[in-house]
Amino acid sequence: MDETGSPENFTRMGTLGIEEEFYVVDEYGRPTSGTDELVYEGEPPALLEERLDHELFKCVIETQTPLIETPDDAREQLLSVREALVEYADSEGFGIAAAGLHPLAKWRELEHAEKPRYRAQLDRIQYPQHRNTTAGLHVHVGVDDPDKAVWVANELRWHVPVMLALSANSPYWNGFDTGLQSARAKIFEGLPNTGIPTAFDDYAAFEAYERRMVEHGSIDDRGELWFDVRPHSGHGTVEVRAPDGQADPDRVLAFVEYVHALVEDLAARYEDGESGTDLRRELLDENKWRAIRNGQSASLLTRDGDGTLSLGEIVEAECDRLGIDGIARLFEAESGADKQRRLRADAGAPALAAALELQY
Repeated sequence: MDETGSPENFTRMGTLGIEEEFYVVDEYGRPTSGTDELVYEGEPPALLEERLDHELFKCVIETQTPLIETPDDAREQLLSVREALVEYADSEGFGIAAAGLHPLAKWRELEHAEKPRYRAQLDRIQYPQHRNTTAGLHVHVGVDDPDKAVWVANELRWHVPVMLALSANSPYWNGFDTGLQSARAKIFEGLPNTGIPTAFDDYAAFEAYERRMVEHGSIDDRGELWFDVRPHSGHGTVEVRAPDGQADPDRVLAFVEYVHALVEDLAARYEDGESGTDLRRELLDENKWRAIRNGQSASLLTRDGDGTLSLGEIVEAECDRLGIDGIARLFEAESGADKQRRLRADAGAPALAAALELQY
Protein backbone atom coordinates (compact mmCIF):
# COMPACT_ATOMS: atom_id res chain seq x y z
CA MET A 1 0.00 0.00 0.00
CA ASP A 2 1.20 3.50 -0.81
CA GLU A 3 1.85 5.50 2.35
CA THR A 4 -0.31 8.39 1.11
CA GLY A 5 -2.77 8.85 -1.71
CA SER A 6 -3.08 11.46 -4.45
CA PRO A 7 -5.63 14.09 -5.55
CA GLU A 8 -5.25 12.67 -9.05
CA ASN A 9 -7.21 9.57 -7.98
CA PHE A 10 -10.47 11.54 -7.78
CA THR A 11 -11.64 11.13 -11.38
CA ARG A 12 -15.07 9.45 -11.48
CA MET A 13 -18.42 10.38 -9.97
CA GLY A 14 -20.96 7.93 -8.58
CA THR A 15 -19.17 4.59 -8.84
CA LEU A 16 -19.54 2.22 -5.90
CA GLY A 17 -17.47 -0.23 -3.92
CA ILE A 18 -18.62 -2.34 -0.97
CA GLU A 19 -16.29 -3.82 1.64
CA GLU A 20 -17.64 -6.23 4.23
CA GLU A 21 -15.91 -7.75 7.23
CA PHE A 22 -17.14 -11.21 8.20
CA TYR A 23 -16.41 -13.81 10.88
CA VAL A 24 -14.96 -17.18 9.95
CA VAL A 25 -16.79 -19.71 12.13
CA ASP A 26 -16.53 -23.41 12.90
CA GLU A 27 -19.24 -26.08 12.65
CA TYR A 28 -20.82 -24.78 15.86
CA GLY A 29 -20.95 -21.18 14.64
CA ARG A 30 -18.09 -20.05 16.88
CA PRO A 31 -15.39 -17.67 15.55
CA THR A 32 -12.26 -19.59 14.68
CA SER A 33 -8.92 -19.01 12.98
CA GLY A 34 -9.39 -19.48 9.26
CA THR A 35 -7.81 -16.67 7.31
CA ASP A 36 -4.50 -18.48 6.88
CA GLU A 37 -6.31 -21.23 5.00
CA LEU A 38 -8.69 -18.95 3.10
CA VAL A 39 -6.41 -16.06 2.21
CA TYR A 40 -2.94 -17.60 1.95
CA GLU A 41 -3.12 -21.36 1.64
CA GLY A 42 -6.31 -22.02 -0.33
CA GLU A 43 -7.23 -21.24 -3.91
CA PRO A 44 -10.10 -18.73 -3.84
CA PRO A 45 -12.39 -18.50 -6.87
CA ALA A 46 -11.48 -16.01 -9.56
CA LEU A 47 -14.06 -13.49 -8.37
CA LEU A 48 -12.33 -13.26 -4.99
CA GLU A 49 -8.76 -13.02 -6.25
CA GLU A 50 -7.20 -9.78 -5.00
CA ARG A 51 -10.55 -9.06 -3.27
CA LEU A 52 -10.10 -11.17 -0.15
CA ASP A 53 -8.07 -10.15 2.87
CA HIS A 54 -7.85 -10.85 6.56
CA GLU A 55 -8.08 -8.39 9.39
CA LEU A 56 -6.39 -8.17 12.79
CA PHE A 57 -7.83 -11.46 14.08
CA LYS A 58 -7.56 -14.69 12.13
CA CYS A 59 -11.32 -15.11 12.54
CA VAL A 60 -12.17 -11.92 10.58
CA ILE A 61 -12.07 -11.84 6.79
CA GLU A 62 -12.83 -8.94 4.44
CA THR A 63 -14.31 -8.97 0.95
CA GLN A 64 -14.28 -6.22 -1.65
CA THR A 65 -16.64 -6.04 -4.58
CA PRO A 66 -15.33 -5.23 -8.03
CA LEU A 67 -15.92 -1.64 -9.13
CA ILE A 68 -19.69 -1.12 -9.39
CA GLU A 69 -20.55 1.28 -12.20
CA THR A 70 -24.13 2.12 -11.16
CA PRO A 71 -26.34 1.45 -8.12
CA ASP A 72 -28.47 -0.87 -10.28
CA ASP A 73 -25.54 -3.31 -10.37
CA ALA A 74 -24.91 -3.30 -6.61
CA ARG A 75 -27.18 -6.19 -5.68
CA GLU A 76 -25.74 -8.59 -8.26
CA GLN A 77 -22.16 -7.73 -7.36
CA LEU A 78 -22.74 -7.98 -3.61
CA LEU A 79 -24.53 -11.31 -3.82
CA SER A 80 -21.93 -12.76 -6.21
CA VAL A 81 -19.10 -11.96 -3.80
CA ARG A 82 -21.00 -13.28 -0.78
CA GLU A 83 -21.99 -16.51 -2.50
CA ALA A 84 -18.43 -17.09 -3.70
CA LEU A 85 -17.07 -16.55 -0.18
CA VAL A 86 -19.60 -18.87 1.49
CA GLU A 87 -18.99 -21.65 -1.04
CA TYR A 88 -15.24 -21.26 -0.81
CA ALA A 89 -15.25 -21.22 3.00
CA ASP A 90 -17.49 -24.29 3.06
CA SER A 91 -15.04 -26.15 0.84
CA GLU A 92 -12.36 -25.47 3.45
CA GLY A 93 -14.57 -26.54 6.37
CA PHE A 94 -15.67 -23.09 7.59
CA GLY A 95 -18.82 -21.03 7.79
CA ILE A 96 -19.20 -17.26 7.40
CA ALA A 97 -21.14 -15.05 9.83
CA ALA A 98 -21.85 -11.34 10.04
CA ALA A 99 -22.51 -8.88 12.88
CA GLY A 100 -20.80 -5.81 14.30
CA LEU A 101 -19.39 -8.05 17.03
CA HIS A 102 -19.82 -11.80 17.17
CA PRO A 103 -21.59 -12.66 20.43
CA LEU A 104 -19.38 -15.72 20.97
CA ALA A 105 -16.06 -13.98 20.23
CA LYS A 106 -13.80 -13.69 23.26
CA TRP A 107 -10.71 -11.75 22.29
CA ARG A 108 -8.34 -13.38 24.77
CA GLU A 109 -9.06 -16.78 23.20
CA LEU A 110 -8.61 -15.77 19.54
CA GLU A 111 -5.45 -15.61 17.45
CA HIS A 112 -4.06 -12.43 15.98
CA ALA A 113 -2.86 -12.33 12.39
CA GLU A 114 0.87 -12.65 11.82
CA LYS A 115 1.08 -10.17 8.95
CA PRO A 116 3.75 -7.54 9.75
CA ARG A 117 1.23 -4.71 9.26
CA TYR A 118 -0.96 -6.01 12.07
CA ARG A 119 1.94 -6.96 14.30
CA ALA A 120 3.18 -3.37 14.00
CA GLN A 121 -0.28 -2.07 14.92
CA LEU A 122 -0.46 -4.34 17.96
CA ASP A 123 2.96 -3.18 19.11
CA ARG A 124 2.10 0.49 18.63
CA ILE A 125 -1.50 0.54 19.94
CA GLN A 126 -1.43 -2.30 22.50
CA TYR A 127 -4.60 -3.08 24.53
CA PRO A 128 -7.21 -1.28 22.39
CA GLN A 129 -6.07 -3.15 19.31
CA HIS A 130 -5.60 -6.48 21.08
CA ARG A 131 -9.32 -6.55 21.92
CA ASN A 132 -10.57 -5.23 18.54
CA THR A 133 -12.78 -8.10 17.35
CA THR A 134 -15.04 -5.73 15.40
CA ALA A 135 -16.52 -6.16 11.92
CA GLY A 136 -18.08 -3.40 9.86
CA LEU A 137 -19.52 -2.39 6.52
CA HIS A 138 -17.70 0.17 4.37
CA VAL A 139 -19.31 1.89 1.38
CA HIS A 140 -17.25 3.81 -1.21
CA VAL A 141 -18.72 6.31 -3.66
CA GLY A 142 -16.55 7.80 -6.39
CA VAL A 143 -16.10 11.57 -6.47
CA ASP A 144 -14.57 13.38 -9.43
CA ASP A 145 -12.79 16.22 -7.63
CA PRO A 146 -10.63 16.10 -4.47
CA ASP A 147 -11.93 19.34 -2.94
CA LYS A 148 -15.48 18.19 -3.61
CA ALA A 149 -14.72 14.88 -1.89
CA VAL A 150 -13.51 16.65 1.25
CA TRP A 151 -16.56 18.93 1.32
CA VAL A 152 -18.90 15.97 0.88
CA ALA A 153 -17.13 14.01 3.64
CA ASN A 154 -17.45 17.03 5.95
CA GLU A 155 -21.19 17.23 5.34
CA LEU A 156 -21.69 13.48 5.71
CA ARG A 157 -20.52 13.62 9.31
CA TRP A 158 -24.01 14.49 10.61
CA HIS A 159 -25.40 11.41 8.84
CA VAL A 160 -22.94 8.99 10.49
CA PRO A 161 -25.03 8.56 13.68
CA VAL A 162 -28.16 8.05 11.57
CA MET A 163 -26.52 5.14 9.77
CA LEU A 164 -25.04 3.73 12.96
CA ALA A 165 -28.40 3.81 14.75
CA LEU A 166 -30.07 2.00 11.86
CA SER A 167 -27.28 -0.60 11.62
CA ALA A 168 -26.82 -1.29 15.35
CA ASN A 169 -26.15 -5.02 15.46
CA SER A 170 -23.67 -5.66 18.25
CA PRO A 171 -25.16 -5.79 21.75
CA TYR A 172 -22.77 -8.53 22.95
CA TRP A 173 -19.03 -8.27 23.45
CA ASN A 174 -16.68 -10.77 25.01
CA GLY A 175 -19.61 -12.93 26.07
CA PHE A 176 -21.81 -10.42 27.90
CA ASP A 177 -24.62 -7.99 27.11
CA THR A 178 -23.15 -4.49 27.09
CA GLY A 179 -26.49 -2.69 27.36
CA LEU A 180 -25.54 -0.91 24.12
CA GLN A 181 -27.07 -1.33 20.70
CA SER A 182 -23.70 -1.03 18.91
CA ALA A 183 -20.89 -2.06 21.20
CA ARG A 184 -18.73 -2.40 18.06
CA ALA A 185 -18.69 1.36 17.59
CA LYS A 186 -17.58 1.94 21.17
CA ILE A 187 -14.90 -0.77 21.10
CA PHE A 188 -13.56 0.55 17.80
CA GLU A 189 -13.39 4.10 19.16
CA GLY A 190 -10.73 2.85 21.56
CA LEU A 191 -8.27 2.94 18.65
CA PRO A 192 -6.55 6.16 17.58
CA ASN A 193 -7.74 8.03 14.46
CA THR A 194 -11.33 6.81 14.76
CA GLY A 195 -14.77 8.30 15.30
CA ILE A 196 -16.21 11.34 13.59
CA PRO A 197 -13.39 13.58 12.32
CA THR A 198 -13.19 17.34 12.43
CA ALA A 199 -13.89 19.16 9.16
CA PHE A 200 -11.10 19.90 6.68
CA ASP A 201 -11.01 23.18 4.75
CA ASP A 202 -10.07 21.52 1.46
CA TYR A 203 -8.11 18.63 0.01
CA ALA A 204 -4.78 20.35 0.61
CA ALA A 205 -5.56 20.47 4.33
CA PHE A 206 -6.55 16.80 4.38
CA GLU A 207 -3.47 15.82 2.37
CA ALA A 208 -1.19 17.75 4.73
CA TYR A 209 -2.76 15.98 7.71
CA GLU A 210 -2.44 12.57 6.08
CA ARG A 211 1.22 13.20 5.19
CA ARG A 212 2.05 14.56 8.63
CA MET A 213 0.61 11.47 10.34
CA VAL A 214 2.81 9.22 8.22
CA GLU A 215 5.94 11.33 8.53
CA HIS A 216 5.67 11.54 12.31
CA GLY A 217 5.18 7.78 12.69
CA SER A 218 1.62 8.02 13.98
CA ILE A 219 0.43 5.69 11.21
CA ASP A 220 2.24 3.45 8.75
CA ASP A 221 0.01 4.40 5.81
CA ARG A 222 -3.22 6.24 4.90
CA GLY A 223 -5.27 3.08 5.53
CA GLU A 224 -4.79 3.54 9.28
CA LEU A 225 -6.95 6.66 9.36
CA TRP A 226 -10.02 4.73 10.51
CA PHE A 227 -12.54 7.56 10.75
CA ASP A 228 -16.27 6.91 10.31
CA VAL A 229 -16.19 8.89 7.07
CA ARG A 230 -13.17 9.96 5.08
CA PRO A 231 -11.97 10.94 1.64
CA HIS A 232 -10.15 7.83 0.40
CA SER A 233 -7.12 9.27 -1.32
CA GLY A 234 -6.14 5.91 -2.79
CA HIS A 235 -9.44 5.00 -4.44
CA GLY A 236 -10.70 8.50 -5.22
CA THR A 237 -13.86 7.99 -3.19
CA VAL A 238 -15.69 9.15 -0.14
CA GLU A 239 -15.82 6.18 2.22
CA VAL A 240 -18.45 5.73 4.93
CA ARG A 241 -17.37 3.26 7.61
CA ALA A 242 -20.15 3.78 10.17
CA PRO A 243 -22.45 0.71 9.96
CA ASP A 244 -22.13 -2.54 11.90
CA GLY A 245 -21.69 -5.69 9.84
CA GLN A 246 -24.93 -7.23 8.57
CA ALA A 247 -25.87 -10.80 7.66
CA ASP A 248 -28.88 -9.78 5.54
CA PRO A 249 -27.78 -8.43 2.14
CA ASP A 250 -30.94 -6.31 1.88
CA ARG A 251 -29.81 -4.40 4.94
CA VAL A 252 -26.42 -3.80 3.34
CA LEU A 253 -28.04 -2.60 0.13
CA ALA A 254 -30.19 -0.13 2.05
CA PHE A 255 -27.04 1.54 3.33
CA VAL A 256 -25.46 1.44 -0.13
CA GLU A 257 -28.54 3.19 -1.55
CA TYR A 258 -28.49 5.81 1.20
CA VAL A 259 -24.77 6.58 1.01
CA HIS A 260 -24.84 6.82 -2.78
CA ALA A 261 -27.85 9.15 -2.72
CA LEU A 262 -26.25 11.34 -0.06
CA VAL A 263 -22.97 11.67 -1.94
CA GLU A 264 -24.70 12.50 -5.22
CA ASP A 265 -26.92 15.08 -3.49
CA LEU A 266 -24.06 16.70 -1.63
CA ALA A 267 -21.86 16.76 -4.72
CA ALA A 268 -24.57 18.69 -6.54
CA ARG A 269 -24.85 21.10 -3.62
CA TYR A 270 -21.10 21.67 -3.70
CA GLU A 271 -21.22 22.40 -7.42
CA ASP A 272 -24.02 24.91 -6.78
CA GLY A 273 -21.74 26.77 -4.40
CA GLU A 274 -23.57 25.90 -1.21
CA SER A 275 -21.81 26.78 2.02
CA GLY A 276 -20.93 23.92 4.32
CA THR A 277 -22.53 23.55 7.72
CA ASP A 278 -20.50 24.45 10.78
CA LEU A 279 -20.90 21.44 13.05
CA ARG A 280 -18.90 21.05 16.25
CA ARG A 281 -17.41 17.61 16.67
CA GLU A 282 -18.70 17.52 20.25
CA LEU A 283 -22.32 17.68 19.05
CA LEU A 284 -21.66 15.04 16.43
CA ASP A 285 -20.08 12.84 19.10
CA GLU A 286 -23.18 13.29 21.26
CA ASN A 287 -25.35 12.08 18.38
CA LYS A 288 -23.06 9.13 17.84
CA TRP A 289 -23.28 8.20 21.52
CA ARG A 290 -27.08 8.35 21.31
CA ALA A 291 -26.94 5.98 18.34
CA ILE A 292 -24.57 3.60 20.14
CA ARG A 293 -26.69 3.51 23.27
CA ASN A 294 -30.21 3.67 21.87
CA GLY A 295 -30.11 2.42 18.28
CA GLN A 296 -33.45 2.77 16.54
CA SER A 297 -35.05 4.48 19.54
CA ALA A 298 -32.49 7.30 19.45
CA SER A 299 -33.36 10.96 19.09
CA LEU A 300 -30.60 13.05 17.53
CA LEU A 301 -29.61 16.70 17.76
CA THR A 302 -30.60 18.67 14.69
CA ARG A 303 -27.98 20.24 12.45
CA ASP A 304 -28.34 23.60 14.20
CA GLY A 305 -28.07 21.96 17.62
CA ASP A 306 -31.21 23.73 18.84
CA GLY A 307 -33.54 20.72 18.90
CA THR A 308 -33.86 16.98 18.49
CA LEU A 309 -35.59 14.67 16.05
CA SER A 310 -36.44 11.03 16.51
CA LEU A 311 -34.70 8.58 14.21
CA GLY A 312 -38.07 7.82 12.63
CA GLU A 313 -38.60 11.50 11.77
CA ILE A 314 -35.12 11.73 10.27
CA VAL A 315 -35.59 8.58 8.20
CA GLU A 316 -38.93 9.78 6.83
CA ALA A 317 -37.47 13.16 5.88
CA GLU A 318 -34.38 11.64 4.29
CA CYS A 319 -36.41 9.20 2.19
CA ASP A 320 -38.69 11.98 0.97
CA ARG A 321 -35.78 14.30 0.23
CA LEU A 322 -33.58 11.78 -1.57
CA GLY A 323 -36.24 9.59 -3.19
CA ILE A 324 -35.10 6.38 -1.47
CA ASP A 325 -36.88 3.77 0.64
CA GLY A 326 -34.31 1.25 1.90
CA ILE A 327 -33.61 2.91 5.23
CA ALA A 328 -37.35 3.23 5.85
CA ARG A 329 -37.66 -0.55 5.61
CA LEU A 330 -34.74 -0.89 8.03
CA PHE A 331 -36.42 1.38 10.54
CA GLU A 332 -39.74 -0.45 10.27
CA ALA A 333 -38.09 -3.84 10.86
CA GLU A 334 -36.72 -5.32 14.08
CA SER A 335 -33.23 -3.99 14.71
CA GLY A 336 -30.22 -6.27 14.60
CA ALA A 337 -29.48 -5.71 18.29
CA ASP A 338 -33.08 -6.43 19.32
CA LYS A 339 -33.15 -9.56 17.20
CA GLN A 340 -29.93 -10.84 18.76
CA ARG A 341 -31.25 -10.32 22.27
CA ARG A 342 -34.56 -11.97 21.42
CA LEU A 343 -32.91 -15.00 19.85
CA ARG A 344 -30.53 -15.47 22.74
CA ALA A 345 -33.32 -15.17 25.31
CA ASP A 346 -35.75 -17.44 23.45
CA ALA A 347 -33.46 -20.08 21.98
CA GLY A 348 -29.97 -19.68 23.43
CA ALA A 349 -26.54 -18.77 22.15
CA PRO A 350 -26.28 -21.60 19.58
CA ALA A 351 -29.45 -20.42 17.83
CA LEU A 352 -28.20 -16.85 17.86
CA ALA A 353 -24.89 -17.91 16.31
CA ALA A 354 -26.71 -19.91 13.64
CA ALA A 355 -28.86 -16.88 12.74
CA LEU A 356 -25.74 -14.80 12.05
CA GLU A 357 -24.40 -17.23 9.46
CA LEU A 358 -24.75 -16.44 5.76
CA GLN A 359 -26.78 -19.03 3.87
CA TYR A 360 -26.57 -19.37 0.09
